[in-house]
Amino acid sequence: MKKIIFGAISAMVMFSLALFVVQTNIFTVQANDGNNNSGRKIIIFNTGLNDAAKDEIITYAGGVKLKNLDLIGARAVWVPSRAAAAKLAAHPSVLRVDEDIIVEALGKPAPSPQPAQVLPWGIDRVDAEKVWGGNTADTVKVGIIDTGISKDHQDLSVNIKGGVNTINPIKGWNDDNGHGSHVAGITAALNNTIGVVGGGPDIDLYAIKVLSRSGSGFLSDVIEGIQWAVVNNMQVINMSLGASSDVQSFHDAVIVAKNAGIVVVAAAGNSGGTVSFPAAYDEVIAVSATDSSDTIAYFSSRGPEVDLAAPGVGIYSTYKGTGYATLSGTSMAAPHVSAVAALILNTPVGGVYDANTNGTWDPDEVQKKLQDKAIDLGGAGFDNIFGWGLVNAYNAVQ
Repeated sequence: MKKIIFGAISAMVMFSLALFVVQTNIFTVQANDGNNNSGRKIIIFNTGLNDAAKDEIITYAGGVKLKNLDLIGARAVWVPSRAAAAKLAAHPSVLRVDEDIIVEALGKPAPSPQPAQVLPWGIDRVDAEKVWGGNTADTVKVGIIDTGISKDHQDLSVNIKGGVNTINPIKGWNDDNGHGSHVAGITAALNNTIGVVGGGPDIDLYAIKVLSRSGSGFLSDVIEGIQWAVVNNMQVINMSLGASSDVQSFHDAVIVAKNAGIVVVAAAGNSGGTVSFPAAYDEVIAVSATDSSDTIAYFSSRGPEVDLAAPGVGIYSTYKGTGYATLSGTSMAAPHVSAVAALILNTPVGGVYDANTNGTWDPDEVQKKLQDKAIDLGGAGFDNIFGWGLVNAYNAVQ
């Protein structure tokens, strides 16, 4: 079982994309107005209240509703003062008030010119290409909860089947940062004659844009993205993002997603220290990063929450617009696992892996097979650096 660290959220919270290593990996940012007394909050209500009653409570306290978070029975709200926040927290119909923390990451490399197709070393290392003769994860639905996906990219567009922008629903889900497109390419870049190829080259990609051009966004936007994934029947969601602080609303959303049958994969983090959230939650497959010599990346977070390892250093993939770029981070490791999970979902379930004998893959069954078929690294069996080992597609689909 993973060790989940609970703690009060301080005035300064660390919440960043588990992005790539340029100079700084994780950035400390300030949530709300600096004293956590006003600004954006997530209000979780007791069960049994209808929408009108929830909205009335928000108005009664002087708050302004920003969006519904029905997945966890909550609302994202702006409150003007300490008194308003306290009034909401004290209301008998309010279960809890969480901070709507900010995510942020800085720095982007320049994209490289369009080349002829190459097999990226990470895809080769997990042996994904060895299964494409009979399994390309065609029609398996994978949601990339990130900065969006480049809608016009020649190596992605055919596989993109839809998406959402939870930051501003009026705007589209096109990637204006690059990170989400890089993650999407590792997952499912087309097997054509240009650029790169992803782990499952016929996966159905869905762009769930929760982070802005600068790579920042509120937790409520991420939760709404998970909610969209549940409503739209995603089979896998990839979250290459993380927080150093645990927020119960985040955990609640992840629990609902897994209970809905979604395989939830997340980057372990780039701090070199403890595993970030949501990767640290029991319901999530947490992925650490390795280099081409199967050594743990110096920046990769580690601990008993790590489930698997995957390539995450010097990963060449698609980028925003029609470009390509080489990035490093646990952000790049996680989509290797998401792709292999999709390949498993495209095979029949049976034997010891159909634990509940329902004839379909459930998240725990997918995770068990990923772990059982991983290539052991480090000490024998499970360890806090590689988890159960390096993910392997060929082994996993047998």
